[in-house]
Amino acid sequence: MTTPLPISFFPFLLLIPAICSTICHANSNLLCIQSEREALLKFKNDLIDPSNRLSSWVEGRDCCEWIGVFCQNSTGQVHQLHLAAPLSEPDCLATNAERQAYYNSLLGGKINPSLLELKHLSSLDLSNNNFNSIQIPNFFGLLESLTYLNLSRARFQGAIPHNLGNLSKLQYLDLGGNYFDDLEQVTFNLPSLLELHLSGCGLHPSSISVNSSKSLVILDLSLNRFSTVPKWIFSLHGLVSIDLTYNYLEGPIPDYFGNFSFLEVLDLSGNSLDSSIPNSFLGGNQLQGTISSAIGNLSSITHLDLSYNYMLEGRLPTSLEYLCKLKEMDLSYNKIEGGMSEILQSLSRCCLGSLESLDMSNSQLSGHLSDQLGQFKNLSYLSLAQNKISGPIPSSIGELSSLKFFDVSDNQLNGTFPLSFGQLESLETLDFRNNLLEGVVLETHFSNLTRLTTITASHNRLRFEPNSSWIPPFQCETIELGHWHLGPKFPQWLKFQKKLFVLDISNAGISDVMPTWFLNLPTQFEYLNLSFNQLTGGISYLNVRDTVDLRSNQFRGPLPRVFRNLHNLILSNNSFSGSLFELVCNSPSGELMEVLYIDKNLISGEIPDCWNHWQDLALLDLGSNNLTGKIPPSLGHINLAVLNLRNNSMFGELTSTLQNSSLIMLDLSENHFNGSVPAWIGENSSLLRIISLRSNNFDGHIPHKICDLLNLLILDLAHNNISGTIPKCFRKLYSMANRNNRGNYIYVSEGLYLSALLVLKGRQDEYGATLGLVTSIDLSTNSLTGEIPKEIARLVELRSLNLSGNLLTGNIPDNIGNMKLMESLDLSMNRLNGEIPLSLSNLNFLNHFNVFENFSYMGNHLCGPPLTKSCSTKDFSTDAKNNGSSSEGSKVNWLYVSIVLGFVMGFWGVVAPLFFIRPWRHAYYRKLDHIYAKLYVFWATMDM
Repeated sequence: MTTPLPISFFPFLLLIPAICSTICHANSNLLCIQSEREALLKFKNDLIDPSNRLSSWVEGRDCCEWIGVFCQNSTGQVHQLHLAAPLSEPDCLATNAERQAYYNSLLGGKINPSLLELKHLSSLDLSNNNFNSIQIPNFFGLLESLTYLNLSRARFQGAIPHNLGNLSKLQYLDLGGNYFDDLEQVTFNLPSLLELHLSGCGLHPSSISVNSSKSLVILDLSLNRFSTVPKWIFSLHGLVSIDLTYNYLEGPIPDYFGNFSFLEVLDLSGNSLDSSIPNSFLGGNQLQGTISSAIGNLSSITHLDLSYNYMLEGRLPTSLEYLCKLKEMDLSYNKIEGGMSEILQSLSRCCLGSLESLDMSNSQLSGHLSDQLGQFKNLSYLSLAQNKISGPIPSSIGELSSLKFFDVSDNQLNGTFPLSFGQLESLETLDFRNNLLEGVVLETHFSNLTRLTTITASHNRLRFEPNSSWIPPFQCETIELGHWHLGPKFPQWLKFQKKLFVLDISNAGISDVMPTWFLNLPTQFEYLNLSFNQLTGGISYLNVRDTVDLRSNQFRGPLPRVFRNLHNLILSNNSFSGSLFELVCNSPSGELMEVLYIDKNLISGEIPDCWNHWQDLALLDLGSNNLTGKIPPSLGHINLAVLNLRNNSMFGELTSTLQNSSLIMLDLSENHFNGSVPAWIGENSSLLRIISLRSNNFDGHIPHKICDLLNLLILDLAHNNISGTIPKCFRKLYSMANRNNRGNYIYVSEGLYLSALLVLKGRQDEYGATLGLVTSIDLSTNSLTGEIPKEIARLVELRSLNLSGNLLTGNIPDNIGNMKLMESLDLSMNRLNGEIPLSLSNLNFLNHFNVFENFSYMGNHLCGPPLTKSCSTKDFSTDAKNNGSSSEGSKVNWLYVSIVLGFVMGFWGVVAPLFFIRPWRHAYYRKLDHIYAKLYVFWATMDM
């Protein structure tokens, strides 16, 4: 039996004759054929070549020396044309110049049929260009000598030409990455085809069929729209590799897969399959929904990939021990469960020497890692991240001499960091973040890790304090040791890392001055996180390309200059001072900045009005500084998602340009803003979840447009001068009235979630990890009048309602008890009257009902439980008739009035004449003397 040619080497084999042809041609004077030269020039003339890649294609020169053209050495005939784009597609961090260079390198235009003159053309590669949605030319099906055709990711569109199926010599065909919207069925009758790549073409089962049952070895139909596995696949008995990843496959895997005798690679990841292996494929077992024990019959399998099938569940069978040729197994992102020690036991019986890669991350595995792990001598890739594995990492890990990648992050591993890690000379990536490891890490742990490029170990309980002269044996690109104890001195060993571009040593107990050598490192960081330490000193410049996080330190001085392509700058909770002008107006860094957090510093002056070039800025937090002045209009010309200016000294009315933003959070609390609450807040800000205008000087009415904010979770207008009534349309606040599956966090970008300072239950706290669960309305300390609208009781998801300190009248709505999730309700200091609704007893979570405090009774006129005042008394009836005017306060007690008047009249009736009439006063005193003399004589006579 002949083993099929491994497809991954096929393109390289095709290049061998081309290379040989080029070398040999250097010693030959043979010119290319004139007719083929002319055909190539016609082909060039119809192309668009912005970067002049084909500048060597000129009349009078040997076309065999033109770039991308390869000729047969013996005949001079063109047999290969390789014009794939020379540059790789830039990533999201590429500069504008790099992007422009890439787009200029792409060929476009039309494809001239003069290529038909190249009678011996066997290889044609136009991949990764930009033909601007033209259709693949029909004449390609007439290039009868083609054995290799690669048109992938060249932006072709339309239909796949039917006559491509007539290229009888074709061995390799790649049309991937072109979206064919004309899905008329195409049948490929290609008897010599070895590889067929149709990834990402928008195909469904009826779009295509292939009749190459004897030859086809590799079939790639990934990233299409197949809801079921096309049946014609099962007639291709020679297949060695099948890729159906990221389609829309559902249900069980078809039984027909059991007919593939040579299948080595089966990749069904990224679908919605609900069973792993079909019954017939497993030798007739009848188990469904879990992986059957008959999986052991797949003795030829070397690569098994069932990742991203979220419906796969159950335990792995012990018959894994019979997969003796297994090299790679990927069962990640499933619901597979079971103990790791049992899985290692099964795999260890047969494939100890063959297994090279094992990925079972993002599953539901538990148990411990056993010492058997060290017996897989050829294991180079091991990922068990995001499971529930506990216990220590076994010391036998040091016996995996081939291990390059080790990831056990996001588990429950405990114990110490094994010293045997220092023996893994091949290790390149080490990731054990978010576990419970503790103890001291020594220099010996890294003694032989000379190839280590990535160590990601944040959020453990480890301590690492090497000698100040220690020089690491590795040159890492990524070091993440957040929440380790590395201090109190700044780690000196970092100065020897010349390739470092990601560094996280946050919350590491470092209390030191920022060393100048660190700021002058020649490397440019991609990501730098030094937050939650006690670093001091000033920073003049930060050479970081993507993200800087320096929050919660003691940095001082002016704001640092930053790299022009920086995306995220977080300087919160430091002592930076000075103005914003230099950073905002004179720095080119704003062009790509997305996040700017400078809250809780000592920044002063006005916010400058030069934000127009900050077009990517989404999150701006300048809260808790010493800023003054008005909100500049240019802030509204950028599409902000978060604007936080709380706790400053800003004033004026809100600029109308802010209505152009797609705000999620607007916090202007604790300033001196005035004017009315603008209606545009509800008109053009449908994404708003948090509005806080607390403690300002706003007046006027609450605009009814606020009721259109379907996503609103928090509305805080407390401590202003707002008047009018509470809008009845509050019932339309969808997120407060309907139960939604909200998460704890409110994410605004990858890895970054909102936090907000809220006043709930009478106290101010910062909410971040649970902000998505908070729903609150606070209208306290205003001048609101009228009754509490009964419609407000429809806000059944509301957890906090504060209407205290207003002029509200009438009764508490009877249906207020429908708000069963209410945890805080404050109606104190109003003019409410009537009976307290019995439905309030339904509020099981209520723990702060200020309306029943003693002081609250003086501000309202309520009765009934839990108050001692009964609603049946005569006094309360009079009170109710007065609609809250205090009958008790207006009723006169005449007894006390007569006592006071009697005292006043009697006192002044005697004293006033004596005070104003002198003869009366003298006569009064003489009379008193006369009475005194008589009493004296009387008492003297009695004594005798």
